[in-house]
Amino acid sequence: MIFIIVLIILALDQLTKSLANQSLQLGHPVPLIKGAFYLTLVHNTGAAFGILKNQTPLFTSMFALVLIYSEFKKNSHKKFYTLALSLILAGALGNLIDRLFFGYVIDFLDFRIWPVFNVADSAVTIGTIMLGWSILRSEDKHGTQRHKDTRTPGHKDTRSQGHKDTRVTW
Repeated sequence: MIFIIVLIILALDQLTKSLANQSLQLGHPVPLIKGAFYLTLVHNTGAAFGILKNQTPLFTSMFALVLIYSEFKKNSHKKFYTLALSLILAGALGNLIDRLFFGYVIDFLDFRIWPVFNVADSAVTIGTIMLGWSILRSEDKHGTQRHKDTRTPGHKDTRSQGHKDTRVTW
């Protein structure tokens, strides 16, 4: 399943970038919804969404791929977590391919209130949100377990007698 998700997102990303590169002129916006959504071809030499212009994050991308792979191996039984990592991996690979072949990333989705981006950036963003949600859900489950009543059987509960409970819970 991981391979299929990565392959579909990667193919969609590369296809849309190719179409944008062939159909659009660099830096000339084409309005789809005037004032709200444009197609604007941009050659991004920075990181995601144009951050860190002219800083080639190739090493960082390769390092991220290694970390994602290790997370897949450790957490392959967690479906939502794995789906999130699949989206991040597909997006990272899509932009890495651009950097390796062109020296920049092809961006073209332009909402005017956010830097121009592409399908790979969207996959990374959605995957990151899902990953954060998955981690928070996991911590909630663990947190609930940590809050269980750990008093020994037969312990007299003095709270009902007006005494303050001074136990520390985490």
